[in-house]
Amino acid sequence: MTLSYLPSPARGVWHLGPLPVRAYALCILAGIVVAVLVTQRRWGARGGRADDVLDVAVWAVPFGVVGGRLYHVVTDPELYFTAGQDPVRALYIWDGGLGIWGAVALGAVGAWIGCRRRRISLAAFADALAPGLAVAQAIGRWGNYFNQELFGRPTSLPWALRIDPAHRPPDTPDVALYHPTFLYESLWNLAVAGLLIWADRRYRLTRGRLFALYVAAYTAGRAWVEALRVDHANHILGLRLNTWTSLVVFLGAVTYLMIGGRRGHDGGGDPGEQDGDPALNR
Repeated sequence: MTLSYLPSPARGVWHLGPLPVRAYALCILAGIVVAVLVTQRRWGARGGRADDVLDVAVWAVPFGVVGGRLYHVVTDPELYFTAGQDPVRALYIWDGGLGIWGAVALGAVGAWIGCRRRRISLAAFADALAPGLAVAQAIGRWGNYFNQELFGRPTSLPWALRIDPAHRPPDTPDVALYHPTFLYESLWNLAVAGLLIWADRRYRLTRGRLFALYVAAYTAGRAWVEALRVDHANHILGLRLNTWTSLVVFLGAVTYLMIGGRRGHDGGGDPGEQDGDPALNR
């Protein structure tokens, strides 16, 4: 018998007159603000200017949101484009459904545009961004808590998450308690941020290698969290699509870490940076 559990929130949206204020959106926005503040501090320590971060964010954030939604819709099209479904719901970002893979991939395109406009190194900027991005993900995951989504298998652990009947999987309608995978991933991301800060101070990883470490560490955690989840997902050879994506991206990040380590040295700058200027390429 479970003596305790984590309650789900009574609501995930509040109304200020006709304006809905959604907890999911607030969590995403809070994560973005924290990521910008952390990156500004780290970028400034590398010789950059604080307004560089804001200018890059103007490009990276909308690209990232679009990329995250595109990944979700493309990998789960049956949720929107099969008989009985409403295709317009593919635009309802506030209902959840932002794939981190698409967000980082297309967000990187936006960051590249912003960095190019500011004439700064994308690799150096990515290294400054990495810890803040991990913290942003940790905060953003709480949006899933308010939406009562992306939880794990049924469990009787003391920290089990109670899910309301309307949000339970159709095959376990009478089961109330599930693994709080949003919390597992949030805590993992905070640990990743701590690892990145320690590794940056200890080894001074440059040329995009700190960002590669973020990718490797995040995907390692995402793989085991993904294995616990019971939400809808397409499978390949018995594994969830996101598990395969984690594996492929993890291998790519580790490969870059190894290659980047051989090409550079601990005290060096990033490719394309001018001599004597550790962060800028103006």
